Amino acid sequence: MQKRPISQGRPPGTTTFEAEPALAFGKAVRATRLEQGVGQEKLAGLAGVARSHMGKIERGEHMPTLALILKIAAALGISAAELMAVTERNLGSGTDS
Repeated sequence: MQKRPISQGRPPGTTTFEAEPALAFGKAVRATRLEQGVGQEKLAGLAGVARSHMGKIERGEHMPTLALILKIAAALGISAAELMAVTERNLGSGTDS
């Protein structure tokens, strides 16, 4: 049996990005922000990220790290657990709006 060389990183074509949870999280952030009457730019500033990055998170184009999830929740004045609960409900609903 021939040994295969070990290469670093993910195999070609694989990804850690999953669209469904990213969309559910973004929907949760946007809904909470709008309920509070906070603009996207203000939320981004409070969370310490660029407004364009916040937009990508809200559209489900980027999945934030745990550290950023905690910052977004704090900027919204809610716990990360509350934000995740809304995200989980969004995952369960299966609706796109």
